[in-house]
Amino acid sequence: MAENKEFIREVDEDYRREQILQIWRRYSGVIIAVAVLVVAGVAGWRYWQSQQLAAAEAASVQYDEANHLAREGKVPEADKVFTTLEEQGPAGYRILSRFRSAAETAKADPAKGATEFDGLAGDTGLGDGLRDLARLRAALIRMDGPNPDAALTNLQGLAAGSAYRHTAREMLGLASLRKGDYEEASRWFDQIVTDPDTPRSLRERIEVYAAIVAGGPVTTTEAKPEPAAPPPPTIR
Repeated sequence: MAENKEFIREVDEDYRREQILQIWRRYSGVIIAVAVLVVAGVAGWRYWQSQQLAAAEAASVQYDEANHLAREGKVPEADKVFTTLEEQGPAGYRILSRFRSAAETAKADPAKGATEFDGLAGDTGLGDGLRDLARLRAALIRMDGPNPDAALTNLQGLAAGSAYRHTAREMLGLASLRKGDYEEASRWFDQIVTDPDTPRSLRERIEVYAAIVAGGPVTTTEAKPEPAAPPPPTIR
């Protein structure tokens, strides 16, 4: 029995070996081609990763250089570097440079800077978070301008539920305080307080705002002049 089992095992092994050889003879070209493609794909992926890393490192150096130039007041030179990054840099640095360029522009020309942020807010290629950030930056710039109504409308949209709702509500509350509308200011501040995700630092500021709202508008009364003192008696 043992000899029969050993014989059957050897036959099975020979049969499987013959099958493998037949498969190799028939599909060896395909197997080799697939193996070559896999190796080439891995090599190409590694090469692409190294190129991306090198490009990111170069863009990082350029971005730091542009920031350094901007801090030194060399805005035109900084703008050239930012423009180069916007046109040729990796995706992340293109976006970062556009935001920084708009911020630098706003320092010299608020209206133009706000328009650049509008362009970012309308770029459907960006994520919702970045577009909301651009919308917020544009609104904050325009709040101090001659026509803040559009900015307030944008802030109200952001306050409804965006990631920047906390800042939007704070700015809307402060704008209401400046107008003397204490009821409206209280409404915005209450939304900040009741939001469980409100940052702690903002909650601490709200205590100050709440005290101002509780005090209400300050009224002043004109002091009545005191009656003039009688003239001293004349000594004869």
